[in-house]
Amino acid sequence: CPLTEEVVKEGLSLLSKTDDGLAHAYVKFEAKDKGLTDISLLKRFIHLRYVDLSKNKLQDLSPLSSLTQLLWLKVDGNLLTSASMQELPYLQVISFDRNHIKDLEGIAHPLLANLSLKENKIQTVLGLSHDQLSSLQVLELRGNSIKTTAGLGVSKLKKLYLAQNNICSLEGLEELEQLETLHLRDNKLEALDGFSDSMKCLQYLNLRSNGIRSFQEVEKLQVLPMLQALVLMDNPCAEEPDYRLKVLSQLPQLQRLDKEFIEEDEREEAEQIRRTRLEK
Repeated sequence: CPLTEEVVKEGLSLLSKTDDGLAHAYVKFEAKDKGLTDISLLKRFIHLRYVDLSKNKLQDLSPLSSLTQLLWLKVDGNLLTSASMQELPYLQVISFDRNHIKDLEGIAHPLLANLSLKENKIQTVLGLSHDQLSSLQVLELRGNSIKTTAGLGVSKLKKLYLAQNNICSLEGLEELEQLETLHLRDNKLEALDGFSDSMKCLQYLNLRSNGIRSFQEVEKLQVLPMLQALVLMDNPCAEEPDYRLKVLSQLPQLQRLDKEFIEEDEREEAEQIRRTRLEK
């Protein structure tokens, strides 16, 4: 089922000036749920900046290499097994959600800021290159089969989503010095080794539905100086008596634990527990 002139005509929109300012061209194209297997026809539309090809049957994106003005690409729900593409100089946002992608090799776009690979078949975060992805700030990898964070190595990241994987060890996080948000819900963490005092910007950490039993593990989060919001519900330690006070006595800078903000009387009681512990 190749892309046809008729489908192209239906999908083009957003008339805009061309890059040289001398003419006008359509810069947006959408062809969702058309059963497409071949998009070779798009090679001719070199002025496209926004392309949505979600819910088709694509296995090959090579025709998009001609679209050197592309800023935004969405190819969710196709049959892609690789995210590898020829470098596109202005591409800033890509979504590869719900495909069959197995690794992170071959993603090299210098201005890429937001990359989503939700619900694929990725087992390792190796393959992302800091040199080639120097602008990447948001990485969405939830719903894959990742076991460890080792090898991530993209230092400009601000938001990292790793929920619903099989992660049992945290490694290489010390490189994420600009990270502000980290989602690790629904993984297999029992220990909280791997956090580093170099993570000076981390404010939000979601550890819901893991296997953290001991408050000694929670204590390891003291290395995070800016941590303000922590989600620990649905871990074994959250079933313990005075759970909130124990966490707050270890992490007094928290503003929110789970879904609730810290009350002033709660903070005072936790501070008393902390002082008593220090005296002992």
